[in-house]
Amino acid sequence: MLKGISPVVSPDLLKTLAEMGHGDEIVISDAHFPGHTFNPRTLRADGIGADRLLAGIIPLFELDAYATPVVMMAAVPGDTLDPAVEAKYRKALGYDGTIERMERFAFYERAKKAYAVVVSGETAKYGNIILKKGVTPVA
Repeated sequence: MLKGISPVVSPDLLKTLAEMGHGDEIVISDAHFPGHTFNPRTLRADGIGADRLLAGIIPLFELDAYATPVVMMAAVPGDTLDPAVEAKYRKALGYDGTIERMERFAFYERAKKAYAVVVSGETAKYGNIILKKGVTPVA
């Protein structure tokens, strides 16, 4: 256990976050997301909601200031999104900026190029989110 780091951030996730560079992306997916199909660097966080993971990650992770740093999956035509999912993710991140919505198969393609995927225990429909890493400001 390390002081100041949420216990939902596993050693493997901490290492992954540290390895990422500016512009790299990480997918925090719902429990149904086929992470292992799309990305060889897939971590598991079974039983942990995506909002808890986001809240644990964001103190360690600077969001990109030069591009839209948050992307979520759009609903399939004919389906609907639960606005509470976005609201709880925004709250966990402390983020009130733009969130890009991406069509399901385009989201899958982007997940293939992401630095890593973390499959959470999130059960909310369309509970998938991508974070783009920024540059840590100089103190």
